[in-house]
Amino acid sequence: MQQLLSLFTLYTGKTNPILEALPSSGSNRRYFRLKKGDLSLIGVHGESREENRTFIALARHFHQQRLNTPEVLAVSKDEMFYIQQDLGDEILFDAIKGGRLTGVFSHEEKTLLHKTIGMLANFQVKGALDLDFKACYPQPEFNSRSVYWDLNYFKYNFLKTTGMDFQEDLLENDFDKLAENLLRDRSETFMYRDFQSRNVMLVEGNPYFIDFQGGRKGPIYYDVASFLWQAKANFPEELRDELIDTYIETLKKYQKVEKTDFLKQLRQFVLFRTLQVLGAYGFRGYFEKKPHFIQSIPFALNNLRELLKEGFEEYPYLCGILKEMTELKQFADTQKRELHVRVYSFAYKKGVPNDTSGNGGGYVFDCRAINNPGKYERYNNVTGLDEPVIQFLEEDGEMLEFLDNIYPLVDRHVKRYKDRGFTDLMISFGCTGGQHRSVYAAQKTAEHLSKKFGIKVSLVHREQNLEQILR
Repeated sequence: MQQLLSLFTLYTGKTNPILEALPSSGSNRRYFRLKKGDLSLIGVHGESREENRTFIALARHFHQQRLNTPEVLAVSKDEMFYIQQDLGDEILFDAIKGGRLTGVFSHEEKTLLHKTIGMLANFQVKGALDLDFKACYPQPEFNSRSVYWDLNYFKYNFLKTTGMDFQEDLLENDFDKLAENLLRDRSETFMYRDFQSRNVMLVEGNPYFIDFQGGRKGPIYYDVASFLWQAKANFPEELRDELIDTYIETLKKYQKVEKTDFLKQLRQFVLFRTLQVLGAYGFRGYFEKKPHFIQSIPFALNNLRELLKEGFEEYPYLCGILKEMTELKQFADTQKRELHVRVYSFAYKKGVPNDTSGNGGGYVFDCRAINNPGKYERYNNVTGLDEPVIQFLEEDGEMLEFLDNIYPLVDRHVKRYKDRGFTDLMISFGCTGGQHRSVYAAQKTAEHLSKKFGIKVSLVHREQNLEQILR
């Protein structure tokens, strides 16, 4: 890397810096840290002169616009090497590791994400001001050629590798419809194209953007989809919605935004970006044998499965193929694990039910403080499933107040378990005989959870030997 050493000396006047190779990314560029005393710079060797020219031109433009990007300091005559500002080693992807792994993001992690998504809107608008998009490579603008490159990237590097049979003409018909929708809105904004947390550096807690050499003029939705539906981001739906709101509020400083229309068009780009990502993972993983990309495929497939739950009626053949693809045997182990909630009623005199999942824990609620129908002889031969007992408990009011306090608690628990990918939760209600109060409470709670979350709920009234599956 003599060229980088020479550039360092030419720029700094210092000789013989220490050269340290840095981990490579998904691209073919190689990065090095050059250090001499307290001075540290980043050296880059890029194999594509055109791509290097694009990055250098964009970096200099963004620096003039006072945007948070690394400053390019010196470039070799052949434009194959350059040195830039050293932003350190902290990337957003690592800074939100706790949330990514658990699905529960801390206040600090959320603050970083909101700051980043807000800066994205600024970057897209300000970065485009006075920018000569002819400098962008390989395309100056997001156009039909860009769309079909990515759709075919998915078709040939992922879909065809599965061995599935499909009719290409019908698939291409839906590709045409998707392309038409993606290109519906013309935009004078900068489309980053690979905006994700691995490409955001943190310098004293402030986001800096890197690896933007694939950018071009294009719609804002692509970058929002790239960031919020990044395969390994694991953003809960609630957090994703909050980040979209932050993005929209920032964007409103520059243009009028109708949220309903924004979300509708964003969904088109989420589908498109997910297909593009699968194509990239297929090429980098299956053909270039890079394990990092193969490991990311299950996350992208889970994003696709979530999208297909609501579906896209405008692309019937494409959706059918994608659904069939996600259900292939070779992808069976990539499916996101579903939560199974088991709800029990029981009699305390016979003991608390065992947790058959092996996980232990869960909730046990004591119903014995509630007025007991069992002390009245007329209720001896009926249970909490029968109308006379239901009427008694509901008219009394204590049971309804009891459950009104329980629902918010178990709702939060179920939501966290879903976000974190947990598979088992047990909720038990006990009373003296396990016949009236606990049966009513367990039944109503199971129905409530099934209706609200659409999850599998197993309901067991132990003392009546009754079992039911709610979906």
